[in-house]
Amino acid sequence: ELTAAVEDNLRNLGLDVLEVVNLRSMLGTHGPVEGSLEGPLTTLLELKERGLIRHIGLSNVTARQVSDAQKLTPIVCVQNQYNVANRQDDPLIDELAAQNIAWVPFFPLGGFTPLQARELNEVAASLDATPMQVALAWLLQRSPNILLIPGTSSLQHLHENLAAAQLTLPPEALAILDNLQPHS
Repeated sequence: ELTAAVEDNLRNLGLDVLEVVNLRSMLGTHGPVEGSLEGPLTTLLELKERGLIRHIGLSNVTARQVSDAQKLTPIVCVQNQYNVANRQDDPLIDELAAQNIAWVPFFPLGGFTPLQARELNEVAASLDATPMQVALAWLLQRSPNILLIPGTSSLQHLHENLAAAQLTLPPEALAILDNLQPHS
């Protein structure tokens, strides 16, 4: 099934090789759950050996799963849910940054409680920015290995997202955002 999906992607995209394929753990539907990824990872390694995949990434995984996968192959990126209000993977991000492995936050702009949204709105208003620009800027300032791929629904939305890269959050704004109560 995984082999067929990769071959379908290659055919549909008109490519000979996929630069990166992320293996998404399906062990947990509401976040990463421990368990072996050896079976599907072995399949991706075979596709890599055949020259159909250049690099492998992981998604919806635990720190242990990343470590186990690295014993089999280099991992170039990890994609888990992460944003200013959902930061359970802080230690993993730091560990991957030390290894120059990209962190791609999934759902970088969502899941804020009303209190978190109010605080985010207040910081944004003080900086003459949108709350989403502040949330993206926080991610970009969080760690050098964070690679953002925010959803964009219009040209105006694209410009707003790009402007977030130019927004430098001052220490007082960072303190407020860093102290948002993370989701449990």
